[in-house]
Amino acid sequence: MSLTRPAAVVVLAAGEGTRMKSRTPKVLHGIGGRTLLGHALTAGRGVDPERLVVVVRHERDTVAAHAADLDPDVMIADQDAVPGTGRAVQCALGALDGAAQAAAVVSGEGGPGRAAGVLAGSVVVMAADTPLLDAETLIQLLEAHSADGNAVTVLTTTVDDPTGYGRILREGGSVVGVVEERDATDEQRAIREINTSTYVFDAAVLRDALGSVGQDNDQGEVYLTDVVAVAHRSGLAVRAISVEDSWLVEGVNDRVQLATLGGELNRRTVEAWMRAGVTVVDPATTWIDVDVELARDVTILPGTQLHGTTRVGEDSVVGPDTTLRDVTAGRGVTISRTQGSDAVLADGSSVGPFAFLRPGTRLGAAGKIGTFVETKSAEIGPGAKVPHLTYVGDAEIGEGTNIGASSVFVNYDGVHKHRTTVGAHARTGSDNMFVAPVTVGDGAYTGAGTTVREDVPPGALSVSGAGQRVIRDWVLRRRPGTASARAAEEALAADDAGLSDQARAERSRAARGTSERGGQREPGTTDGGNTDR
Repeated sequence: MSLTRPAAVVVLAAGEGTRMKSRTPKVLHGIGGRTLLGHALTAGRGVDPERLVVVVRHERDTVAAHAADLDPDVMIADQDAVPGTGRAVQCALGALDGAAQAAAVVSGEGGPGRAAGVLAGSVVVMAADTPLLDAETLIQLLEAHSADGNAVTVLTTTVDDPTGYGRILREGGSVVGVVEERDATDEQRAIREINTSTYVFDAAVLRDALGSVGQDNDQGEVYLTDVVAVAHRSGLAVRAISVEDSWLVEGVNDRVQLATLGGELNRRTVEAWMRAGVTVVDPATTWIDVDVELARDVTILPGTQLHGTTRVGEDSVVGPDTTLRDVTAGRGVTISRTQGSDAVLADGSSVGPFAFLRPGTRLGAAGKIGTFVETKSAEIGPGAKVPHLTYVGDAEIGEGTNIGASSVFVNYDGVHKHRTTVGAHARTGSDNMFVAPVTVGDGAYTGAGTTVREDVPPGALSVSGAGQRVIRDWVLRRRPGTASARAAEEALAADDAGLSDQARAERSRAARGTSERGGQREPGTTDGGNTDR
């Protein structure tokens, strides 16, 4: 790698990208879990350059900040008002020369060119909108450049429809220039070998050639492609390296191309995981970001999306219809019809179906988060279970504990969030409210319908709620003529044989009483919780 290590990689990210029709700069649109710029920086850093520089102009601060977030060592070069890719590279060279001069002063070292404060060596130039371009392709380009002693090496490909691309001009097989479509003749437009906007230049040749390039073209721009012709006319070695896989150098100009390249990238990603030992039942409905990691014998069921830095361990099953972002799942984990982010699931645990894992969820080994359960900032211990219909927010649940159905960890007082702690091997009843901050001790029990407002000691039973009240014949009086009233009348009629004449008379009067009272509610009664009005 030392033979072909470039002095710099220059990523061109100054364009506005008007065809995206977006407030977001084109290079910040993403596929496969990375922005277009992110893909370019990954490829550029993959060839181990001495310096990596991004040229910015449109939405300068936003693009520069994103580049720095992705790669703290990246250099930022500002393109001025002079348009064109050639001018963009000139601005990058100015920044790189300044860095080279500073490094020479600090180190006290000279070397060819460095004493004068200029960059020397090979310079890779690439666009920020070719997301499938990878480091392996750039390495091949650098190796060819070095082996042949080229001044300029151009990466090309041949396509059926070259519309919109610069054409490679050859004489006797040798590359003599590149012509942009708007400046091309009809004969030149028929050429199918296209420029991919990816090059390796000798830094000195690039610097000198750009000094002689003008703006005499249809767009009034400083074309980087003109450097190819300048180098050829100077008798320097110019070579084109062609890639058969045109997807690698396909550019993004609009959202249609963005989606097309996103689909192709995903197809390649899914196929690569299948060849590595992952079962993907339906590749057409499976989406896997490029930074996801899957172990051998993972099974991905249909309708699954794995995003960000999600990690899944051996023998785990994910899906169907599951979306995970930045989730870490251990070995033998089952995740069904679940949406989750920033969660950690230990070996042998299970989640879903229809669970929602919010950031900060931690599920211990062999633990369970079940159906219609939502968790947030929750530590759920090994073997603990939250089986169904429950919200667990800002809580810690101990080993082996079972949380009853329809429970709510009441964590918010309208101003602050508070935590609930439930100890190990506790058993909490259904329809419990845990009003934080509160602690339920190890081995404690709570009854169904309990509202826990005070700490429950270890081994204690906590119950709450008023005694049950039964109002006989309420439906007959308050809902006469309904299906419920008819069913009740039939059931009660079956018992009439055992009633006295007086009891029968009272029941008959009750059934007729509603109309006589004008439909007014009886004191001390409710409507029975019926919401079907």
